[in-house]
Amino acid sequence: MSYRKTSILKNIDWTLVCIFVVLVLFGWANIISATSNFETYEFLDFSGKAGKQFIWMGICTVFALVIINIESEFFIRTSVIQYIVTLILLVAVLVIGKKIGGARSWFSLGGLSLQPSEFAKPTTALALAWYLSRDSSKWKSLKARINSILLVGLPTGLIILQPDAGTVLIFAGFVFVLYREGLSGNVLILGFSSIILSVATVLFGVTKSSYPIVGDWSGIGWFWVGWLIIGSAILYMIREATVPRKRKSVTTWGSIVLIAGLIFSIGLHTGMDNVLKDHQKKRIHVLFGIDVDDPDADMNIRHAKAAIGSGGFSGKGWKNGTMTAGLFVPEQETDFIFCTVGEEWGFIGSFLVVVLFAVLILRVIFIAERQRSKFSRIYTYGVASILFMHFLVNIGMVLGLVPVIGIPLPFFSYGGSALLGFTFMLAVMLRLDADRFKMLR
Repeated sequence: MSYRKTSILKNIDWTLVCIFVVLVLFGWANIISATSNFETYEFLDFSGKAGKQFIWMGICTVFALVIINIESEFFIRTSVIQYIVTLILLVAVLVIGKKIGGARSWFSLGGLSLQPSEFAKPTTALALAWYLSRDSSKWKSLKARINSILLVGLPTGLIILQPDAGTVLIFAGFVFVLYREGLSGNVLILGFSSIILSVATVLFGVTKSSYPIVGDWSGIGWFWVGWLIIGSAILYMIREATVPRKRKSVTTWGSIVLIAGLIFSIGLHTGMDNVLKDHQKKRIHVLFGIDVDDPDADMNIRHAKAAIGSGGFSGKGWKNGTMTAGLFVPEQETDFIFCTVGEEWGFIGSFLVVVLFAVLILRVIFIAERQRSKFSRIYTYGVASILFMHFLVNIGMVLGLVPVIGIPLPFFSYGGSALLGFTFMLAVMLRLDADRFKMLR
């Protein structure tokens, strides 16, 4: 074995590799159960979903080995090219893509389907890392900030057109990368305030009902929204007080945030009424306990919670889940795979999955902080952000904490494109990390 190969194997983060392997194998075991009944086991049939996933696992293994043996400089030099190719694919899929579940997001390749948006995540992380690593002081300029937002915004906009709201939400995670590289904490405060304001608008402004204090003002719930805006303004001013620079008066900041908040609330209310489809609005209403005309609107969440709750402490055992076998939970091998975990492995299995993902994300952050190359650090933080958003949204969706949207659980959910995309993302990170003792930049 050559010195170069010995060096690569020695520097590979085997802790991360082990976590990855455990998650993939555990995920496959649950796909087997979710796609089988008591008489037929699809994992013995390569035409079934479990069999196809096994094939993808083999492809991903070979793919990862190839990436590990490619020079790290290749990924740095081709970052922009990979990003551009991904944008071209995202445009092409809108024209010639296969429509599945109301979204034109897939290329049909014989018996297989490929989703280019899964590769847009790592290639966007590569492009952002390339751009921000060019100059250590670049982030201080307004132009650099706008360009960084555009780098993330271009693929996001194309994915919106498919439409694929779930994947779009994942791209919001890149704000954590920008924050690590110097983005003001005011942005995070603004984001948190926007979430609170959005919830208030949905709760008090989705219908034209009568409010005890404000009456029937366009269904927006001005009283409640107003107080939340004032609270946001106070948070913002507290942040401003810690920054040694010229500050506007409290009245000025309060007025600016008040007006911006009212515009945001009106825009959100209008968008929900005129832009979102009926089933999307129902999912949001169900999330916040708002009554809807369709009694089946919350069927997914009710069945998901019932499946997880029925598992108890230790679960019913592998392939012994009655709700899983009865296909009571829709998409139980993809978006709702965690329900199978909860029913068959119980609290113990669910807790283990959560711990594994937490350790995985923390390990990725640890790897990011030990990089000497700025490119490697930024890219690795991009990986951590993508994994965190996937984990947060998927588990939150299954537990009824976020609206039901199509988001796979990394390494667990059935799907070759997702597994290949996540494998590519981690393999590139491992290759860059293996060269952490070299000065790549």
